[in-house]
Amino acid sequence: MDFVSARSNMVESQVRTSDVTGLELQHAMRNVARERFCAPARAFAAYAEADVEIAPGRALMKPRDIGKLLQFAAPKAGEKALAIAAPYAAAVMADMGLEVTAQEGDARASAVVEQGLREHGVTLVTQDLTRPAGEGGYDLIVCEAACAEAPQAWLEALKPGGRLAMVLRDGPVGKARLFLAGEGFASSRELFDSTPAMLAGFERAPTFQF
Repeated sequence: MDFVSARSNMVESQVRTSDVTGLELQHAMRNVARERFCAPARAFAAYAEADVEIAPGRALMKPRDIGKLLQFAAPKAGEKALAIAAPYAAAVMADMGLEVTAQEGDARASAVVEQGLREHGVTLVTQDLTRPAGEGGYDLIVCEAACAEAPQAWLEALKPGGRLAMVLRDGPVGKARLFLAGEGFASSRELFDSTPAMLAGFERAPTFQF
């Protein structure tokens, strides 16, 4: 398969047509080999308009959706970023000149993405995703999977003025949101509809009913 042509076609037919107009972001998405971050047996589908499996229970976000999410997040060269369950986004941000740490909670997913992340100079940490890696002070945190709500620990890992870009989902369709951290609070705004797979352990807790 000609992955280089597939990558270019992805940007032209899925990303640019979804109003992802940032030239630096488009350039990075043309540079990053998306097939390096999905299960080897699914590499052929890396550039499809689909969530592609990384490991059991984990998938890459659709190209159109991660492109839009990153454009709204506005990554800037020199910023410190954390990519939680977001290996492709981690590589794209690193290509844009950010200092990126990628965090995975499952060793099976880490084994798939480790080499690709290393090639882009991204540090990979495998640990419980409820605890953000490092000492905090992030300018930007991105997640490619969906959560029922924004984890407070992720918001607290941002510096004042930092951004959290993620999808909140509690049903068939989720909403991408951008959170902006302030001194002891966070504001947010809705961005677009998105339906990535739920991140294991971050679903809505069931409530007891009579």
